[in-house]
Amino acid sequence: MRALVTGASGFAGSHLCEHLLAQGDEVFALCFSGCSTENLHSIQERLTILSGDLLDREWTARVVAQIRPEAVYHLAGLASPGASFADPAGTLTNNIIAQVHLFQAILESGLDPVVLVIGSSEEYGMVRPDEMPIDEDTPLRPANPYAVSKVAQDFLGLQYFLSHRLRAVRVRPFNHIGPRQALGFVVADFSYQIASIEAGRQPPTLRVGNLNTRRDFTDVRDMVRAYALAVAYGEPGEVYNIGSDESHAIAEILDILLSLSRVEVRVETDPTRLRSADIPVLVCDSRRFRRCTGWQPRIPLEQTLRDTLDYWRERVK
Repeated sequence: MRALVTGASGFAGSHLCEHLLAQGDEVFALCFSGCSTENLHSIQERLTILSGDLLDREWTARVVAQIRPEAVYHLAGLASPGASFADPAGTLTNNIIAQVHLFQAILESGLDPVVLVIGSSEEYGMVRPDEMPIDEDTPLRPANPYAVSKVAQDFLGLQYFLSHRLRAVRVRPFNHIGPRQALGFVVADFSYQIASIEAGRQPPTLRVGNLNTRRDFTDVRDMVRAYALAVAYGEPGEVYNIGSDESHAIAEILDILLSLSRVEVRVETDPTRLRSADIPVLVCDSRRFRRCTGWQPRIPLEQTLRDTLDYWRERVK
């Protein structure tokens, strides 16, 4: 397939490009102007990379008309719940308007691709204990501006399907982790600090936020495999949760990473790392997606954490 990936140089985007190339797709990678394409270095000769801004409506229309994609994976956007509190207007504007421009470009081009709309488990927000695990019918109670932007993107996908028959398949991925994830996310932050301590670039104190929250973690390489299956087998207009269907406390994640550390590390709570609205537990019910596609996660949590720590060891070195 001719596949267009927005946000291709990012964490999940770069892994998705690798997966699509491996399955034989022709991949067009859209990257934000001025953004590093380091994550695509090993595969850049096999990609067509285009730099620009989806907030530029005319540029977006030209690119879509030029590529004529059969599948569109829309991963571009601001992705940090914590950072969205500092710039709520920027988060909402970027994530919503960019998607509208992309959808309009597809309609104006007269093409009929499958469009994967990436939502987030953050859309569910403050879920009650009796609502666990979270299925697609769980009420949406977004607790941060990023989550609100993802609800909007999610429902834009539904609206364009209902109004324009755009073949939008919506997914709500739960936490995905692994090599190349940016700082600002818990596993990347822990791994970076441990690698820095090992290299003697940081005192032997690892600063943490709330260790009691529980999250559903999936390796990013399993997650992007799920995205490709969603495009291949997902029903347009439908929405699917994607996750491991297991929850792990952040303290458990930290313990595994500390067990992989080559030096002794002290742990200290940092008040600046505590969110003003933190959701205690998120655990996925992905049965709808698994029935539709046959997907199952393959990579064990400890292997993901080991690979992430090794990635940051190389970066620090």
